[in-house]
Amino acid sequence: MELAAVGKRYGRGGRWVLHGVDLAVGPGELVRIAGANGSGKSTLLRLAAGIERPSTGRVARPGATAYVPERFPPALPFDAASYLLRVGRVHGLSARTAQRRAGEWLDRFGIADRAGTPLSRLSKGTCQKVAVAQALLAEARVLLLDEAWTGLDPEARAVLDEAAAERAAAGGTVLFVDHDPARPAGLTSAAYRVGADGGLRPVEDVAAVSEERGPVMEVEVDVPDGAPLPERLPGAPERTSLAGTAVRLAVPAAHSDALLRRLLLGRPAVRVLAVRARGEAVAGEPSSGKSLEGTSAGEASVGRPGPGEAEGER
Repeated sequence: MELAAVGKRYGRGGRWVLHGVDLAVGPGELVRIAGANGSGKSTLLRLAAGIERPSTGRVARPGATAYVPERFPPALPFDAASYLLRVGRVHGLSARTAQRRAGEWLDRFGIADRAGTPLSRLSKGTCQKVAVAQALLAEARVLLLDEAWTGLDPEARAVLDEAAAERAAAGGTVLFVDHDPARPAGLTSAAYRVGADGGLRPVEDVAAVSEERGPVMEVEVDVPDGAPLPERLPGAPERTSLAGTAVRLAVPAAHSDALLRRLLLGRPAVRVLAVRARGEAVAGEPSSGKSLEGTSAGEASVGRPGPGEAEGER
């Protein structure tokens, strides 16, 4: 996807929200757009999606585009499943494929039991999951996420981290805006900032650089069926093969929770054997630190909200 000399202003004589923007994002890239509130980040994504036309310059897209808007309209006359089915059909999917993918994403976000509920009766958090699902089921060449993590519970945020990485790994182009500078943990390939003058400039991921110099956690996992772990994991961990199908993952401590959530909630199914700070050791034991031996997704709650936590209500 390419934006060349793109500018945007509203009305003659209006200020330039964006001006002289040049951006090229290739297949497999996951790129953050940063900037102050009102700087034009959402405008840039709407231009990339084709929802708005640039005042100057041009936008070229390599194929179909899927978009999660900053605000999702919940007052649509559909239930969750039928809405996703219709969106899939708009993207050119067969009815059978659209229905299957809709069911898969509703299940993956933990809201399969709300499939027949009208959108107007869903909570804000559940509506946001539907909004994200409608973009993901298309498997489009370009995926645009405008504050898509906002309103999601921690488990759903981890699912979206995983899904964005999967789309990039499959050769898609992912462009996103999010207020959390660590999102998605360790997976961003580049970052750009919209300045006060409407220009777009590359920025160094300072947080990632500083975290790489900080404490390191080691996570030992076993993949019982021997399937390979995903190429993209939070924190871009170093990998060391151990005995049998076990693997040691070394990741900056700031990304360890995100990595554990991804391992426990994603695919393939794994058993977490141990979690420890690098350098810790227990005499006579191959693994030490926080022992989670035999832990699987159904037995652990890393990063999950406890009783009374209402964030991202289903």
